[in-house]
Amino acid sequence: MENKPPLSPHIQIYRWHISSLVSITHRITGVINIIGITFICIWSCLLLLGENNYEVINLFLKSLFGKFIILGITWSFSFQILSEIRHLIMDLGYGFELKITRITGLIVIFGSIILTIIFFTLGKNFI
Repeated sequence: MENKPPLSPHIQIYRWHISSLVSITHRITGVINIIGITFICIWSCLLLLGENNYEVINLFLKSLFGKFIILGITWSFSFQILSEIRHLIMDLGYGFELKITRITGLIVIFGSIILTIIFFTLGKNFI
């Protein structure tokens, strides 16, 4: 009798869960946030090179594509913050029950969308 190791489920038979979706999205938004912070730093450093360079970036951010970028970065930061709060609570030893992980995952997903809408509508005067 051979001792065969168990086979891991592959993508065709694996069933997605809220927690796996939040976990993968958390990693993706982390990368997006690093890129976003880098662009924000470059944008603010352009002030040193003169008002003309700064105005070029401002014109870009006021365009439809620029507003889409701002909306995406706002959502990314909102998602990351809520997901980090979720992880902090789990690091303290709470929220490991299946029902609670589903609820907190949904709170992260829908909460980030709600926060993005709030921030984008409040910041509309600045864009």
